[in-house]
Amino acid sequence: MDKQPSSRKCFVCGVQNPIGLKLAFYQDPEAGQVRATFTVPDVYQGYPGVVHGGIVAAVLDEVAGRAVMLHRPGEEGLMVTLRLTIRYRRPTPTGTPLTAIGWVEQIGGIGARVAGQIRLPDGTVTAECESLLGPAPETFRASWEEERVYWKVYPEEA
Repeated sequence: MDKQPSSRKCFVCGVQNPIGLKLAFYQDPEAGQVRATFTVPDVYQGYPGVVHGGIVAAVLDEVAGRAVMLHRPGEEGLMVTLRLTIRYRRPTPTGTPLTAIGWVEQIGGIGARVAGQIRLPDGTVTAECESLLGPAPETFRASWEEERVYWKVYPEEA
């Protein structure tokens, strides 16, 4: 699997965000999926031992949105979420290895419908999403120019 680029300050993938999750995403074109394996520390809990639902939503938003980059490389694949629907199936535990998986359901015209899941090591789905993506507004694209140099594949931490 090929590692996808990350940003500098994104809460989910930003390598320089001191309070971020720093997830690394990998694409598997053959399977048509994007994946990240990670463990959420207790500082991001809602209830004791359970990942806060907002953190779950953020991870699902990111992994599902990144699936578009399998079909639209480069900046054309950078889209924004127009609608995100989350289904919380069971508590997502902190301190447990998790896998986030995203894929494209439908792509066409200027938008895409994508989906994602968070799974436990045994494959049990704790949460899933469906999302509608669209092109980024011009104001975003203008502010992106300063950050473009930081959107790259970073080496793995030792």
